[in-house]
Amino acid sequence: MAIFNICFSSCVLLMLTLFTRTSTGLPVRALSSVKCRECSVLFRDLLLNITELLNSDLRYGITSDEIVVKSKSDTAVACAPNLIQNPGCMMQRNSSFSESECLHNIIKDLAHYSAAIESYINSTHRRSDTEVQLLKPTLGMIQSLRKNCSLMPDEEEDSSEVEAAQLWGNSSFTNRQQMYKMMRGFYVRTITISRAMGYIASGDHRN
Repeated sequence: MAIFNICFSSCVLLMLTLFTRTSTGLPVRALSSVKCRECSVLFRDLLLNITELLNSDLRYGITSDEIVVKSKSDTAVACAPNLIQNPGCMMQRNSSFSESECLHNIIKDLAHYSAAIESYINSTHRRSDTEVQLLKPTLGMIQSLRKNCSLMPDEEEDSSEVEAAQLWGNSSFTNRQQMYKMMRGFYVRTITISRAMGYIASGDHRN
């Protein structure tokens, strides 16, 4: 039963991104093992922050446990390790691990959630300034990761800002509910990213 649960959980993580699967191939900067270890720690800190956020006033009055992943990336698939020998899960990758592809998808995730949170903070259709104070630390951590971990090439353009502006409507409750569901999705995605950064830092994929 424990093995089944592990496999089922892995499959769920992969399925969350398969519906938004897009091609990758843009160049990204390689990260040193030391830098990857530092980034891995920062992502774990982000995960703790999101955990606290999900238990904050952001969820007030929201009973739905739905998880929403709108980031157009293949992170769960692209960042799966080389060796995943588990025949019970049919959605695991069977190609060799590409550090560049994995990092590119992480870039897309960070850009998407940064733009989505920032657009929500700037929206007039939210409940109160309390939400701004709750979300600003998360936004700051994401922006710090994009800057200090050198994941984003200077020349790369991204349409995340335009896409994020279309996420929010005229109802403050509906918007907050959407944000809460999105942050649940980001929580799951950050677990995947943290494991991927640890895997890259270990250098096992180069063996």
